[in-house]
Amino acid sequence: MKAEWVHPFLQSACSVIEQILQVRPERGELELLAWHGTHDLHIQIGMTGQMSGVVAFGLNEGAAVKMASAMMGGYPLETLDAMGESAISELGNMISGNASTMLFNQGIHVDILPPQLVPLQSIPNCGTNAMAVPLHVHNVGRLDIMMKIQG
Repeated sequence: MKAEWVHPFLQSACSVIEQILQVRPERGELELLAWHGTHDLHIQIGMTGQMSGVVAFGLNEGAAVKMASAMMGGYPLETLDAMGESAISELGNMISGNASTMLFNQGIHVDILPPQLVPLQSIPNCGTNAMAVPLHVHNVGRLDIMMKIQG
């Protein structure tokens, strides 16, 4: 994972999460994680152009519920219902849209596809690993930025 590819996603994720939750995420160390089985769900964003592949925001359901609730103005959620799924998908869209603008400003032209919310049981077990950068959000949980990108 090239630093110039992941940095816009990190910067964007920190900014969007801070705006929504009023908490600045703390960046963890780069890790090698299994693409399948590490999280309850992935918010997957396909990319085409000078970078092609998938960016996934991996998180557990508890963190997803808290983030979705915050995106809906604090509306209380106990599980990730249809409205919560829409809200958490939009989080991935906001992060990726901002990151694609940052990449464009670096001279890297990409298009993003609509987000897909993929639960653990639907994530293909392709036996691959991905480099991931975790973001730790106080009182919410962890969000991993994972990339399977070709440039």
